[in-house]
This record gives sequence, C-alpha cells and structure tokens, in this order.
Amino acid sequence: MPRKTIFLLALFSALGVVAYVLAAAWVYRPGFPLDDSWIHLTYARNLALLGEWSFLPGQSSAGSTSPLWTFLLAIGFFLPGAPYLWTYFLGGLMLFLLAWRFELTLRQLQPAYRSVMPWAGLLIVCEWRLAWSAASGMETLLHAFLSLLVLSFLILNQPRFLLIGILVGLSVWSRPDGITLLGPVGLFALLQPITWREKFGAMGRVLLGFAFLFVPYLFFNLILAGKPWPNTFYAKQAEYAFWQAEPWSVKLWEFATTYFIGTTLVLLPAVFIRIFDAVQKRGWGVLLSFIWLVGYIAIYTSRLPLYQYGRYLMPTIPIFLLLGMVFLAFWLSDVRTHAQRRLRFAWLTLIGLFGFIFWGYGGYFYAQNVNWIESEMVQTARWTVQNLPPDARVAVHDIGALGYYDSQRQIIDLAGLISPDVVPFIRDEDKLAQYLLEQGATHLIVFPDWYPVLASNCHPIYEADGPSAGQSGQGKMTVYDCQKP
Repeated sequence: MPRKTIFLLALFSALGVVAYVLAAAWVYRPGFPLDDSWIHLTYARNLALLGEWSFLPGQSSAGSTSPLWTFLLAIGFFLPGAPYLWTYFLGGLMLFLLAWRFELTLRQLQPAYRSVMPWAGLLIVCEWRLAWSAASGMETLLHAFLSLLVLSFLILNQPRFLLIGILVGLSVWSRPDGITLLGPVGLFALLQPITWREKFGAMGRVLLGFAFLFVPYLFFNLILAGKPWPNTFYAKQAEYAFWQAEPWSVKLWEFATTYFIGTTLVLLPAVFIRIFDAVQKRGWGVLLSFIWLVGYIAIYTSRLPLYQYGRYLMPTIPIFLLLGMVFLAFWLSDVRTHAQRRLRFAWLTLIGLFGFIFWGYGGYFYAQNVNWIESEMVQTARWTVQNLPPDARVAVHDIGALGYYDSQRQIIDLAGLISPDVVPFIRDEDKLAQYLLEQGATHLIVFPDWYPVLASNCHPIYEADGPSAGQSGQGKMTVYDCQKP
C-alpha cells in the first residue's frame, strides 16, 4: 500500500476523532459517552499509579471486561493530559488500524484496486458507529480490529495457523467473546486441501497459539475473582434476564432496526450476493467469516438488549462491510454495459451519501451522549466529593464516574461489577434492600425510576443539575441519604 494512502488514512482517522470531541465540547464539554468508559479509566489509573488491579484502592476485583484495553489506557497516566488525550489517541489509533487492515485486505483481494485515495478505508472511518466508538474510551474498536485481523486471514486464504491462534487468544484479552473466533479458525484448518495429518497439525498450532494467551487469561480472572470470566460476564446475564425471555420476533426486529442504519443497509444486497457466490465456489474463508458474523450477532441478540446503538455488535460491522465490499470490488471491475455503469454510479453514490450523512448524525449523537453522562454521572460524582462525609458507604448502579472522581469512596455496586455478591438477586429490590442494610450503606445514588423501592426507603439530598440532566426520560440521577433520622 502506498505511503501516501497510509498517511491519508491516519489523517482522516485523527480528524474524525477530533471532530467528534469538538462536537461534544461545543454542546457542553469533552468527556465520554458511557459511564463504562470511566470504569476502564479507574482500573487503568489504579494500575498505573498504585500498581494494583482494582476499582477501589486496595480491593482487587475482576470488573474490567477488557484487561488488554485497561493495560493500554494505563500508559496515559504517565503522560500529560490524563485521562483524555491518550484515550482519544488510542481510539483514533484503533480506528486507523481497523481502516488500514480493511483497505489492505481489499487491495490484496483485488489487485486492480490501486487508488491512492483509500476509498475502502474511508468507509470504515466514516461508519458512524465506529467513529462513535473511536471517541468513546471503550475497547470496542480494539476488539473489532483483532476480529477483522483474524478473519481477514481466512478470507485471504492465508493459513498462518500459529499466528492466528495467538491473535484469537489476544482477542479474549480484549473481550471474552473473542473466544468465538476459535470456531471458524478451527474449521478453516480442517477444510484445508491437505492430508488429515497436516490438518491436525494445523489445528494443533492454532490451539497452541490460542492456549499461550488464553490460559494466563483464565488464571488472571481466577486469581482476582475465583471464576474464569470477569464479573461483568455474570452480572450482565443476570441483570438482563427479562430480555432473554422476550420472543425472537421482538429480538430480530430490534436487531434489524438497530444494525441496518447507514452503510450497512446499502451494502446488505452485496453481502448476500457475495455469500451466494462463496457457496457456489466453496470460498471457505468468506463462508466461515459470515457464519461467525451471524453466530456472534445471534448470541448477543439472544442475551442482551441492543442499547447504545447496539455497541456489543459493533465489532461485527467491519466484517459485514468487508464482505459487501469484496463483492463490489470484483463487480465494479467487470462493469461493461451502460445499465451497469448507471447502477455502479447509483450504488457508489448511495454508499458515499449514507456514509457522510450518518457520520454527521453520529457526531450529533456522540455530543448528546457525552453531554448526558457529564450532566448526570460526572456532575453527581463531583458533588459527592464535596458534600458526602469521608466515611459514607454509597450504593450505586453506575459506578464509573463516581469511582474515578471520588476515588476514596466506599462503593457498593448494585450492577455487580465490583460487588459480585449482588448478582444472584440483582433485580430483587427487597433482597437488595436487606443486603444494603447488612453492608451498612449510608447513601444511595440511582435514577429513581430504576430502584423505586430502594429510593422510597431514603430521602433525596441532591439531584444532578447538569444541562442535560433528566432529559433521558428516567428522571435525574439522585443522591439519597438512607440513614435513619
């Protein structure tokens, strides 16, 4: 790939992140669009400054879903501008790496594509959910990059089995669901046109590379929490049990109306045509990547609601776009008739328009999300620092900003990330009330509509007063005093 092309990808990636951050600053102030971002930053800060894996200083816990992302974030606390500058830089770097691998894969598949302008990579940079993720402070694009890297080896039919196994193991450190990549990779090894002895040897190299990083990951969680997976794995399952009982028709509709917004909708026909072609030609790499895509979506859609623009499904978007662009890259090079040229022009115009328009909408959504988190969670956290006594024990559902800004506060986590004891009764308010009484909770910080029983046992002493407080329809973040008068 030409150096100028790489430079342009880096430039557009950086400008994209800067534009989103400036949009948030214009609406209110810079920040992050999720409270979970502050959870990662709190673990990263404690790792960098205290040398321990903890959310509350002195209390080790397995509340970080992405240890690899936490390690990377920790570097920023040795640099000026923490926690913002390094975090935004990492997000831009992940967006660039994702776009670079996307562009490189397409060029290797279609040598006739030699444009200096990285049109394919720009599709990634301008995909509004990926741009939103780049400025979010979350591990989403790190996981997306590792997933694309692994599956692109399959699509390119490059059987580097030991390396692929190592990358799958590394992806688990970015998110536990990276283990799903082991399925298509294992089948890819078995479907190679080689002897069975060589097939098993290839599978062995995959498992060796995978185990090299996966076994330490299991021990990491066992040491911290006594379980092989992080606390979030169990807490989310319990908190959203209601969604798991929903009929599949509801889940599929939620998926379709969340996922197919923007360029994913425009490229949907291209993906289906590419899969049909791969079935006819036995393109195992493409088919296995598509099977992973569908399986990953099905698992998440069945277990968790698709809130926050379906952020748990965002790592699949680059694979979806790649499958569509692979078809377009070959079809466009074979356009001959006038009708085909008109269709080519219309299709490319739609891709460009949808990408640009929704990128703009993404910036608007990002700014509004940051505004809301700053108005509710961050504003409340800053108030507690100044107004709650040092010995207060606070029960909280959204722990991120509070843990970061009020770092010495004793916190009881109602979501179970750092207080796994609550997971068995996470939605039972009567049992939660008894648990908080036993734990000596003095204050409660929640949205009143989320925990009406708990809130009714206490009296409010502060409501979030940021400019967007209360605009979500669930009331304002409220601090309650639960001590009996």
